[in-house]
Amino acid sequence: MSSLFTMLDEREADASAAAEELRGQVGKLTEQLAAVENEPSRLAICRETTLSVGHIEPDDIIDRVDATIAQPAYRQILAEFERADGGLRAGQLCQILDACTEPKHREGTRSRLKRLAGRGILTETEPGLFAVASAGRHG
Repeated sequence: MSSLFTMLDEREADASAAAEELRGQVGKLTEQLAAVENEPSRLAICRETTLSVGHIEPDDIIDRVDATIAQPAYRQILAEFERADGGLRAGQLCQILDACTEPKHREGTRSRLKRLAGRGILTETEPGLFAVASAGRHG
């Protein structure tokens, strides 16, 4: 009977330690979530301040358009278009970026390309074929 109580005590201690560790992880995740949730408002304030003092670099497409395309995925896409000799399709871009070429990944890339085209940074020269818009080229 004594060994049963010893085993129960050990399991109780293990469960308490695991719960404490999880509470710590939840705390860290809560802090990270708060930081991420606050970022859009901080970026909006930064944009407003920058606009109010008139300090916008004319070549800086990403900052002029919005924070969405300042994300690493969009920066990688724009960098590949700057290196490309001509237009690119979503599937080609997935291969260049070593991304998966499954349909769902191609569609995600195509969606980003459409978003960039909608903002005038890329142009869709024919259905599914994208190139840097002449006014959007920088470097």
